[in-house]
Amino acid sequence: MTETPSDTAPDDRNAARAFFRGVIALSPMAIGGNLPYRRLCREFGADHTCSEMIFATKLLRGGEKPLLRHHASEAHFGVQLCGKDPAKLSDAAQIAVAAGARFVDLNFGCPIDVVVRRGAGAALLKRPRKLAELVTAVRDAIAVPLSVKIRSGYSEKKINAVEVALLAEAAGADAVGVHGRTRAQRYKRSADWGIVDAVADALTIPVLGNGDILTPWDLALRRQQTGVASFLIARGALIKPWIFTELAQGRAIQYTPPMRWRMMRRYYDHATEYLGDDLRGQQRVERFLLWHLQFWHRYRHYSEDDFQAVQPASLMQAREKRVTGTPDEVLLASADDADHTEIWRRVLTRDYPTDDVTDDA
Repeated sequence: MTETPSDTAPDDRNAARAFFRGVIALSPMAIGGNLPYRRLCREFGADHTCSEMIFATKLLRGGEKPLLRHHASEAHFGVQLCGKDPAKLSDAAQIAVAAGARFVDLNFGCPIDVVVRRGAGAALLKRPRKLAELVTAVRDAIAVPLSVKIRSGYSEKKINAVEVALLAEAAGADAVGVHGRTRAQRYKRSADWGIVDAVADALTIPVLGNGDILTPWDLALRRQQTGVASFLIARGALIKPWIFTELAQGRAIQYTPPMRWRMMRRYYDHATEYLGDDLRGQQRVERFLLWHLQFWHRYRHYSEDDFQAVQPASLMQAREKRVTGTPDEVLLASADDADHTEIWRRVLTRDYPTDDVTDDA
């Protein structure tokens, strides 16, 4: 395949590395990283956005091309690829760049069984040399900034994030995203930022820290305790997309029910524009919105006292406070599927109050 020209020259990696410095980015996520949601997060201030994980083999067979689409507002949009074959991964990376990706991210952290069984994702943490071979192949194929996403290790008995990250840097990666949990831990227990810091201390390229950032105080703490200057926000962004505004302003923003209804309607509008307003399109919009409600209902307005009370653990792992108050407050905090269906109906028909909505930030 012919490489697509890039505004980052192959012999100038300094600009590519600068691309990842000092950013707060939306982490690549399956389902949650859908185009309408990325667009919403960009409106709230996410610096970088990234596609959902794309299997290189499927992309080369003509599948998953819709996942390459991005909105015009995504000025720093990247494509995340997953695979274990150097030639296929490099060819897929060139397709991504040709489709408009400003950067490419290689997924070496996905813990899902079906991915690991294929020898991809987090399985490659057990094969650091193979992982480095994949980075080299993609680096030789594209000129745009290249990042890799890893975990602290495959299991607690094999914490090797520093070793893996050093090999990725030597192979040509411009940045490394580090999730401070092992593959075996999945999303259980609080993230280990000591490991993230150790990687940042060992590398000269930027490190993007990932794990349990839910409040501005989480971010301030990680900046104080570690040498990490860039961050990936995952579940925090799924729970409250306005987290990017909070992190930029250094303050928690209390989203009232009318503000949350309006945010959900904005997502509906973005999703309808992307998926269509016909019957099939609306069915897909409904499925996505109901999926997001599994996270939106977890929103609680935490104070700094709440944050301090659970230290050194994280509010992300804390038991959620029971919500009382107005009917809308209780409804929006419900985990019940029937209540989520009712929320969908009200978003669809605009059957919600907007009287106290004065500022989305």
